[in-house]
Amino acid sequence: MSIIEENSYPVLLQAPDISAYQKGNTGIDYIHQFDSGKPGPHVMISAVVHGNELCGAIALDHLFRHEVRPMQGRLSLAFMNVEAFQSFDPERPKESRYVDEDFNRLWTKEVLEGERTSRELQRAREVWPMIETVDLLFDIHSMQTPTLPLMMAGPLKKGRALAKQVQIPETVVTDGGHKAGRRMRDYEGFSDPKSSKNAILIECGQHWQPSSADLAIASAWRFLWKNGMVSEEQAVPFQTETVPEKQQFIEVSGPYTIQTDSFRFVEKFTGMEVIEKEGTVIGYDGSDEVKTPYDSCILIMPTLRPNPQTSAVRFGKCIESGV
Repeated sequence: MSIIEENSYPVLLQAPDISAYQKGNTGIDYIHQFDSGKPGPHVMISAVVHGNELCGAIALDHLFRHEVRPMQGRLSLAFMNVEAFQSFDPERPKESRYVDEDFNRLWTKEVLEGERTSRELQRAREVWPMIETVDLLFDIHSMQTPTLPLMMAGPLKKGRALAKQVQIPETVVTDGGHKAGRRMRDYEGFSDPKSSKNAILIECGQHWQPSSADLAIASAWRFLWKNGMVSEEQAVPFQTETVPEKQQFIEVSGPYTIQTDSFRFVEKFTGMEVIEKEGTVIGYDGSDEVKTPYDSCILIMPTLRPNPQTSAVRFGKCIESGV
């Protein structure tokens, strides 16, 4: 599979101008916080962790334009990797995922407190004090290929419960993240079963399709509604998504991490394919065969950027929610 295939998807979304949101009230550029003055959680909705994922920026812009305010606790709206987002060029859309390195692989204290630096690390260190105070995080993303939307709930029951509370989309993936580094949604208390902090990450569909922006808006309002931050009456006008009768929960057993600079799939996988037989060859890493680890194996988010030490694909199987 060629990296060029990522550019075969047309850019049908327009990146919003977020310059008006640079100066907020938190002391951190591009993060705004609204305080209800009443007891309650600190809820954050974050976007553009990856700069070419436009739907989250569109959703936050929508919330700002509709003057969303919390009924309890505090609400923060946060644009994360702003430098990458502002470099977005629809003629070269894949090139603005990040500037120096993936913003969503930096979230351990060892990395954040370490000596190395990059523009993504600099921004992560700017927003880090705010992340430390967040009780509930909703992180909006999109995907390389036009597969079904996914809610990434992490490996714990509390993440699955939060995904079930939101109710959309239909497919919920429970996973431990990436070997290349920890995601923001897995930072500290979010991935601690003893902590009340919780986080989910939504993959709204293909990066540049209008349906991704529609889901980002609907799910952001729904997350706020189901967590008591806005009323049902406020959220319902923006509920464009059909609530499934039952969500499908998929447990990831692990990713396949690429070892060479010549990884390739045997065919064009877009994600959510079910490979019936254990041991089926789905790709080659150099001369080594890459095989499915069990029967009825679901391929999750196969990459279009096959680089060494990154995830080529994640293997999953259907489970009960366990909530």
